[in-house]
Amino acid sequence: MVSYFVPRGRFLLKAGNVRKAIQEQQQLQQKQTPQNGNWSMLRHFRQLPTNAVSNESSAVSKSKPQQRQLHQQQQQQSQLTVRRNVLARWTGFLMRWAPMGLCVFGAIEWQLHKMRCSRDGAPSTASEFQSMVYCSLPLRIMSRCWGWLASCYMPNVMRPYVYGWYSNMFNVNINEALYPDLNHYNSMAEFFTRPLREGARVIDSKAPLVSPADGKVLHFGRASDSRIEQVKGVNYSIEDFLGPIERSTGSYAQALKQKRDGSTELYQCVIYLAPGDYHRFHSPAAWQPTVRRHFSGELLSVSPSVAGWLPNLFCLNERVLYMGNWKHGFFSYTAVGATNVGSVEIYMDSQLKTNRWTGFNVGAHPPSTYEYDELQLVNKEDSSISFNKGDLIGQFNMGSTIVLLFEAPRNFQFDIEAGQKIRVGQSLGHIGERK
Repeated sequence: MVSYFVPRGRFLLKAGNVRKAIQEQQQLQQKQTPQNGNWSMLRHFRQLPTNAVSNESSAVSKSKPQQRQLHQQQQQQSQLTVRRNVLARWTGFLMRWAPMGLCVFGAIEWQLHKMRCSRDGAPSTASEFQSMVYCSLPLRIMSRCWGWLASCYMPNVMRPYVYGWYSNMFNVNINEALYPDLNHYNSMAEFFTRPLREGARVIDSKAPLVSPADGKVLHFGRASDSRIEQVKGVNYSIEDFLGPIERSTGSYAQALKQKRDGSTELYQCVIYLAPGDYHRFHSPAAWQPTVRRHFSGELLSVSPSVAGWLPNLFCLNERVLYMGNWKHGFFSYTAVGATNVGSVEIYMDSQLKTNRWTGFNVGAHPPSTYEYDELQLVNKEDSSISFNKGDLIGQFNMGSTIVLLFEAPRNFQFDIEAGQKIRVGQSLGHIGERK
C-alpha cells in the first residue's frame, strides 16, 4: 500500500488530511487581526533573513506619519457615519410618528373648538388654525391637474361608460342636452359644459329677476349691513367680497346704493351649482356691467357643507365679479371659483384668464386673495355692454357658485326658499304683492 505525503513547512501531511489542514489554517487567519498590511505575508515564510527584518522595521518606522493621518481620517469618517446614522434614525422616527401626532393634535383641537362654540352658543365654524390648515392644501395644483385631465381626448369606446357612470352618479339629465348622444363629446370638459336644447329652460318674462343657473339656493335675503350671510349663521364682508369703492360717509352697503332717497335696499342671493347641474350661467335680468374685477384667490370647495363651516369663504376664493346697474339701481354678478373648477369662462371677456399659477403659499393666503385686476367695460364710443334677461354669459368647467348682490325697492320679496333646487329662468322674486 503506497502512501503519499505532501510537504508543508517542517511537517509531512497525508493527502487525505490536506483539505482539513487548509481549512483550519484559514480559520486561524480570520481570527487573527494583522498589525499592518505587511505582517500577514510573514506567516507564509519559515524564517526571514536579518537584513529583511531590518528593512521591514525601517519601512514601518517610515510609515508611522502616514498611519497617523490614515487613523485620523478613519476617525473622522466614523464620526460622520455615526452622525448620519443618528440623523437617519430621527428622520425615520419623525416620518413614522409625526403624522399620527399631527392627527391626534388636530382631533383634540377640533373637539376643543367645537366645545367652545357650543358653550358660547355660536355656530360650529372653522377656527383660524383649521382655516390655515385647509388653505395650505395644494388645491390649486389639484384644480389645474383636473382641468388638464378634463380637457384630454376621450376615446370613443370609453365615452358611454365614463359619461354614463358620471350621469348616474350625479343625476345628469342627458335628454335635456342639445346632443344627447354621449359619443358627441370629445372630452369631459365638453360634457360638463354641454349646451341645452331649445326650449329646455323657459324664462319667466313677468319676474323682474330670474335664476341665472341651475342649482341649489344656499342663502338669500337683505344685505343692509356690512356683513351678510353666505349660509345661515355664517357671514362674510361685502367690502372684502366686492373690493373698495369711492365713498364719503356711511357704511359700505349704503355707499353701493345708487338711489339715496331711502326707497331701496340691497339684497343678495347665493346659488350653488353641483357637479351634475347644467354648468352654463345666464343673465338674471336686463342690466349693464361697467366694471370687471378678477380676484385670483384660493380654490376652496364651495359645497354647502364647507360654506356652512368656513367663514369668509366667498372672500377667499377666486372670483370674477361684474358691477353695474339695472333699472332699480346697483347690480353685481359674481362667478366664484372652487376646487377642481378648471376655469371660469366669460364669453364676452376674452382677456379674462382664471386658475393661474400663484406659487406655493403654505399657511397664508396669497396677496392675490385681496388684490384684483380691474377692467373698465365702457368702450371709446361711451357705450357699455348690456345683457338681456336670459342671455348666456359664461360657463364653469365644474360646479361652483353664483352670487347676486343687487339694489331693489323695499317691497321686493323673494319667491324661493333656502335649500330649494332651482333652474335657469325661474323667478327669484317679485316687487309688491302678487295678484
